[in-house]
Amino acid sequence: MATTYLDLTNEVLRELNEIPLTAANFADATGFQKFVKDTVNKSIFDIANEEPQLPFFSAGVSGSTDPFYGNVTVATVAGQRFYTLKADSSIITTDYASIDWDDFYVTTINVSGETAPYVSKGLRFLTLDDWKRYYRDSENEDDANSQNYGEPKFVIKSPDSRKFGLSPIPDKVYNVHFYAFVRPTALSAYDDTMVLPEQYSNIVTARMRYYVWQFKESPQQAAFALDDYKKGLKYMKSNLMNPTPKYMTDDRRYF
Repeated sequence: MATTYLDLTNEVLRELNEIPLTAANFADATGFQKFVKDTVNKSIFDIANEEPQLPFFSAGVSGSTDPFYGNVTVATVAGQRFYTLKADSSIITTDYASIDWDDFYVTTINVSGETAPYVSKGLRFLTLDDWKRYYRDSENEDDANSQNYGEPKFVIKSPDSRKFGLSPIPDKVYNVHFYAFVRPTALSAYDDTMVLPEQYSNIVTARMRYYVWQFKESPQQAAFALDDYKKGLKYMKSNLMNPTPKYMTDDRRYF
């Protein structure tokens, strides 16, 4: 069962022996009840800011051909270097919250007219400074010389972080896949559910308690809550993003 805005608010209110809210009066909460209610979104946003690439902040479902291909696909154009990361975003505030720059992939799979053997490989991330230092001169020549276009090997972040560039400049159509992540939507109605799975609701409430104890000027209790939050965040990250392979946790042999 998903955890609602009301559930999270009341869990902390009950811990503090405060009167819980109801579906009927939730929208009109005032005073300390409203303060606790407001810490819910603040806490969820804190988690998103600290760990923006958690899977439940994903911008979409992984690629249909292979889950390792990412959740966003951009088709290249022969002779074009830079591409917008989020095609339907006109201003930076509606851009993706985070991009995994170390996991760009280029393929010719599902490109019209392409047949096996397909191009299918990862792109190495190149900082803008390194690109300027080692590749800019030759790449500028490429802009005017189609003979030097080729199969992309590197991905570059544009100065405003809203586009990605490819090096060499593509000589034809490729599919570029990458992982993008979005900022969670603020909870509003009492029955809105948080994006985090229920098993991690204790991390949200730990962060809420931290803000509450700060408000009550109880530094020791705030420190305990902060410690619970950090431990929960570390566990969630290791569980979801960096699981330890079996061969590193036991001495059995795997083939």
